[in-house]
Amino acid sequence: MDFFPAFLNLKEQPCLVVGGGEVAVRKVELLLKTGAHVSLVAPEINADIESLLPASQCQKRTFIEQDLERKKLVIVATDDSRLNEEISRMAREKGVLVNIVDNPSLCDFIVPSIIDRSPVVIAVGSSGSAPVLARLTRSRIEAMLPMALGKLAILASSYRQMVKDTFKNLTQRRRFWEQIFEGPVADKVYAGHDDEAEKQLVELLKKGSSEIPVSGEVALVGGGPGDPELLTLKAVRLLQRADVIVYDRLVSKGVMDLARRDAHKIYVGKRSADHTLPQDEINQLLVDLSKQGKRVVRLKGGDPFIFGRGGEEIATLVEHNVSFQVVPGITSASACSSYCGIPLTHRDYAQSVVFATGHLRDNSVDLNWNLLAQPHQTVVIYMGLTSLNIISKKLIEHGLDAATPIAIIYKATLPEQRIVIGDMNSIEEKVKQANLKPPSLIIIGEVVKLHEQLT
Repeated sequence: MDFFPAFLNLKEQPCLVVGGGEVAVRKVELLLKTGAHVSLVAPEINADIESLLPASQCQKRTFIEQDLERKKLVIVATDDSRLNEEISRMAREKGVLVNIVDNPSLCDFIVPSIIDRSPVVIAVGSSGSAPVLARLTRSRIEAMLPMALGKLAILASSYRQMVKDTFKNLTQRRRFWEQIFEGPVADKVYAGHDDEAEKQLVELLKKGSSEIPVSGEVALVGGGPGDPELLTLKAVRLLQRADVIVYDRLVSKGVMDLARRDAHKIYVGKRSADHTLPQDEINQLLVDLSKQGKRVVRLKGGDPFIFGRGGEEIATLVEHNVSFQVVPGITSASACSSYCGIPLTHRDYAQSVVFATGHLRDNSVDLNWNLLAQPHQTVVIYMGLTSLNIISKKLIEHGLDAATPIAIIYKATLPEQRIVIGDMNSIEEKVKQANLKPPSLIIIGEVVKLHEQLT
């Protein structure tokens, strides 16, 4: 982040605006909304400003250094670049927070694009680099938010202490508020039925802890191939309400950024011969966390049920009577092929597709080579890069043409995505030359020929 996002309390604080045009009008209006004591100085002052501020707070003259005395902050909206630089320098010397409109390099703070549902306020900024984009982003978010969102916050505020007194357990308290904000109480506020909403809130509060379960649950969530935009809506919703997230090595940073910020995050990633936690201990960890009343998301790259050991983890949860759900994710085979223009099936080249893993439980690569070496099919091999030499030799030994095209795809869907294409004889040397590393996916079959045309 180029700027630290924060909200300033400017109520009755002395603030200065330098400039008298239309931009200055908007800044004055914004500051007045916060309850700030605003003064303005400019040689020429827009009539709208004079209607906003009393004459005693508008100085129709050029700026002087003394104008900064005892000010909390200053916003400068002039076209005089030299004056802007001077004010920025003087303000910083005096410890006055300064914003020079449209010049982030001279600013201590920037004024973001704002969604005002007071007391709920959402600020969208671009660190001053793309204010139009920030405004467009704000408009998209604003369209999603009910106009009465602020009224719901005010209602909640009036019962906040009573909720604290009723629910000593933090988890129950959080879940009570989620029940309010996501249920009928919120619906009634949004519909304008404030009295009915408050009555129902009070009724729920009287029922107390008996209506708020504290039992935990586990959601096995497919994190997809890496691009966070490929997550399902349900996956995002669960990530944003989870108490704990237990995640793998192949889960991308972009996906993790969508998780609830204060969720406890536990890394259990695995590399070849290097496991942060053995699988049995991961299984037990999920049980233990759920028994503590936690809502746990077990986040896996790709899909939990395609070489993700989801079945093993669920078996343990069933054994311990733990409530669970499974959220599918886009598996790497589908994503890699789509992003690289390699259809897994094609009427002219492949009428079937087979998924296999190049890394078995005992670290061997003893696959059903006869099945994999069949013509007119596509073979996708997960976790097979370190065994590429064995895979190529075995498939040729069992009848696959050595000229069969093969693609190795590294970190598909992410900015670092790379693809190396060859045939069964040449691919190992090409991978070495390209210095490809895991995680990489292998696609074998005539459909690889379509890459150049369809990528």
